[in-house]
Amino acid sequence: MKPRRSLNKTILFFSGSFGGLESMDQNHKRILLTGSSSGIGYEAAVLLLKEGHKVTNPCRNKKTCNETLCKLTNDISPLSFGNDLCNTPICDLSDLNSVESLVQNLIALAEPIDTLILNAGLQYTGAKEPRWSFQGFELTFAVNHLSGFYLTRKLLPLLLKSKSPRIVITASEVHNPKSPGGRVGKPAGLGELLGLKQGRGFSIVDGITKFNADKAYKDSKLCNVLFGKELSLKLKSKGYNIPVIVWAPGLVIPRSKKGFFRYSRQYNETSQRIFAFLARDILRVTESPIKAGKILKDLSIEERYLSNHFEFYSNTLKSLGNLSFNKSTISEEASSSESSKLLWDYSSEVLGLNKDLD
Repeated sequence: MKPRRSLNKTILFFSGSFGGLESMDQNHKRILLTGSSSGIGYEAAVLLLKEGHKVTNPCRNKKTCNETLCKLTNDISPLSFGNDLCNTPICDLSDLNSVESLVQNLIALAEPIDTLILNAGLQYTGAKEPRWSFQGFELTFAVNHLSGFYLTRKLLPLLLKSKSPRIVITASEVHNPKSPGGRVGKPAGLGELLGLKQGRGFSIVDGITKFNADKAYKDSKLCNVLFGKELSLKLKSKGYNIPVIVWAPGLVIPRSKKGFFRYSRQYNETSQRIFAFLARDILRVTESPIKAGKILKDLSIEERYLSNHFEFYSNTLKSLGNLSFNKSTISEEASSSESSKLLWDYSSEVLGLNKDLD
């Protein structure tokens, strides 16, 4: 494995600013939303901004920050950026130095975070070799799990400043080997996390399966569920009333070249196009980015989703063209307290965090 580099502070470029919240009324939320430059996250950001909430949309580089801000400006009218409802700071989730810099900027501002949405997700199914983060972690694991884990732990003081905080994590039904998507290909499974220690050529966790990008994604979604469940337990043990909502949006295939499948298209564009056409237009087993974005928006602000304990929701296919969003069950492994504690302890250790909440 590549040697892991230490976390050092870096300087960030910001599009927009973080001030000017005095005019916001008590019904408007301060929201941090990852993965909002395209797809579900972008649609949720549009809806939240239209309702007057302040949304911080971290993007991986200056170019993406500016493009996202420009697109939001064009798609939302009227939207007063003079009131600083929207900002797009740089945060590359594949580099923990960049994540730490965002954290330090937000902590320095000392403004409450009402809703933390960990929505960013990366998949590069079709690749034969693993890709690596700046610190030497397999890229799917780094972006889909470690970055969100780190953000949550570091930004907890700002969530505790909110009168009604919540955490929303975008996972997937493929974390469950018994789900329709989870049954296709190699199933999710963490084992004893040995793969995380064996380096190149292995799946992210179990240390048995040779690297498979699709399994790496499924495993990362299992990590999302396990993290949310363990986080909820630890928050309650500290007496913190912060609901943790994990959800599965269903199969979402946009018509644009952006969105969730943009990386996996690079490895087999023809097959991806055929699959998208069949699933979305013929079989009608997909959800639209707009509808999924509306669900994410509701999860982040609606009172009906507040709970004193961990909740898992899924947008499940009931019949062709008909999906239903309801509370759902998690997989057998996701239900394991041993697996969630093992993942929590490992993640805390490699990130240099206490195993207990600070």
